[in-house]
Amino acid sequence: MFMLLIAVLLVAAGCAQKPKEGGTATPSPTTGTNQGGGTPKAADYKFGMVTDVGGVNDKSFNQAAWEGLQKLNKDTGANVKYLQSKSDAEYATNLTQFVKDNYSLSWGIGFLLGDAIKTVATQNPNAKLAIVDNVVDAPNVKSVVFAENEGSYLVGVVAGMTTKSNKIGFVGGIESPLIKRFEAGFTAGIKAVNPSATVIVNYTGAFDKPDLGKTTAATQYNSGADIIFHASGATGNGVFNEAKDRNRAGDKKVWVIGVDRDQSLEFGDDVTLTSMVKRVDLAVERISKEVMDGQFKPGTTTALALKDDAVGIPETSKKNVSADILKKVEEYKAKIVSGEIKVPTA
Repeated sequence: MFMLLIAVLLVAAGCAQKPKEGGTATPSPTTGTNQGGGTPKAADYKFGMVTDVGGVNDKSFNQAAWEGLQKLNKDTGANVKYLQSKSDAEYATNLTQFVKDNYSLSWGIGFLLGDAIKTVATQNPNAKLAIVDNVVDAPNVKSVVFAENEGSYLVGVVAGMTTKSNKIGFVGGIESPLIKRFEAGFTAGIKAVNPSATVIVNYTGAFDKPDLGKTTAATQYNSGADIIFHASGATGNGVFNEAKDRNRAGDKKVWVIGVDRDQSLEFGDDVTLTSMVKRVDLAVERISKEVMDGQFKPGTTTALALKDDAVGIPETSKKNVSADILKKVEEYKAKIVSGEIKVPTA
């Protein structure tokens, strides 16, 4: 069922609005569902999301989640809002604000919000909450996780077959089981097609420090890497900036592999080789809609993988990735979906 939903929504995903200043989207006056005597209208529903410290304009994970809520607003007229967290101390405070304002569902975006979601859920047992990238054991919380290792394997195949230096970089944010899944899958994909390649791994310890991303990328490029895959939120913006600076200076050509969204749309085809797209937007939209349809199931976990088209590479990859390499990616994708290849998680 989810695969069918993904197929339908992929067509419309391009219509998602970019984050704008301010944290709300008001309902369209021409939309509304479930109208009738005493039945809630779409505009009666309120959905909120709390970002991690990367912020809603991280051009990555948080932004994708907000685009999902914006699309829900556009399609149904439901009210949506985000609150940005400047530090982890604000996670519980921001979530509690949504709960006290009687939001239909309050999202925590990112594994860093796990403890805050648990605390707020325990204190407010009648509230509905959801979290992405963490599993919170509470009867009023819906958890959503992804098989990042599987999508990362595919971009590893691209990197391993594209590199000219046989040195490839990985820049992570906070070292954690989640980001280690990206690293593990990426490294496995590289080694599957290019056993001679060396993978340089560095963690910046942050998802909101582009300056650290830039200096880390500079170190890896100076060490001979010609492709870097980042899984570091807004920190990765610095990786792109470093690659752009080098390409403009006429040094050897370097590439970046984006994460979570199709980052070529933000940083351009001249520097983005491909991206490991993770459909946080569709998951947030779908599960929020379940609340409106009376299908929401708290206390459960939804796991989304390559077989659901929930992770993978975007269509724009064909601009910089050869047809032969894309064909090889499809071959490995089929093997992962069938179970022939088991992608490591650490």
